[in-house]
Amino acid sequence: MQRLECAFEAKFAGDGQDMAFEGYGAVFGNVDSYGDVIDRGAFKSSLRESKSTGQWPAMLAQHGSMFGGAENMPIGVWTDLTEDDKGLKVEGRLADTPRGQEAYTLMKMQPRPAITGLSIGFVAKRWESRTRPEEPRRTLKEVRLLEVSLVTFPANEKARVTSVKTLAEF
Repeated sequence: MQRLECAFEAKFAGDGQDMAFEGYGAVFGNVDSYGDVIDRGAFKSSLRESKSTGQWPAMLAQHGSMFGGAENMPIGVWTDLTEDDKGLKVEGRLADTPRGQEAYTLMKMQPRPAITGLSIGFVAKRWESRTRPEEPRRTLKEVRLLEVSLVTFPANEKARVTSVKTLAEF
């Protein structure tokens, strides 16, 4: 048997040390495809609770499945969730699993990413209903955030992945 010793370090897309990305799970002030608009401050209580209990919202693909099973298995973890002036800013790391690697590959495709959407699963706690036909169906004042998913078609068109780490960044 022959051995080759090389003085270099290599990191691969699936080594568990990368596959990080960030974006906005929701953007304030624009009407989504369900007729809802989210107000600034709507996530503050939920984020505070998540951080104090350690029970963070799940990272799913396509919101999982209402029938359970493998589709509801998380594809990674959120490493930071904050509310800024634009919306719900998310930072996450995909799992070193086939589904996590698949999501990473789709986000890094060229000439353009195959998936860039983000979408939230939530329970509305406080909202205002429209008073005129031209207003949004609901203005969400407070929500309990359950999950943030990578999706093909986000309900909030402005909710997108904004950056994905590449191997060259390590």
